[in-house]
Amino acid sequence: MKSSIRCAVTAAFIAFGITGAAVAQGNFPTRPIRLIVPFPPAGGTDILARTVANKLTETLGWQIVTDNRPGAGGNIGLDAAAKASPDGYTMVIGQTSNLTVNPALYGKLPYDSVRDFSPVSLVSASPSRC
Repeated sequence: MKSSIRCAVTAAFIAFGITGAAVAQGNFPTRPIRLIVPFPPAGGTDILARTVANKLTETLGWQIVTDNRPGAGGNIGLDAAAKASPDGYTMVIGQTSNLTVNPALYGKLPYDSVRDFSPVSLVSASPSRC
């Protein structure tokens, strides 16, 4: 499957996953959707997030605003997402590092990876070499 087609299909799965309760309440979205990227601009995560946001905009006509919140190994961005209203208008790009590794590295985090987030879709995968 071509990369652009794979991105569009992934974007559609993300779109349908985040809209569950919001679609049931009427027209969605009625305002821009914020996509929090817990890393600096121009990095791999940022480029991936912007690609997904662009495909969602092209495919569904939604306005997605990318919001970079770098710092503390992704903890600042995840904290912002965890504290956002659960109305379907905030998404975050999570990674293994900030969702599973950071809870073991930091004594106290401002979020709970299991309780505060709901997975929507795998956006990308990268092979590991041993």
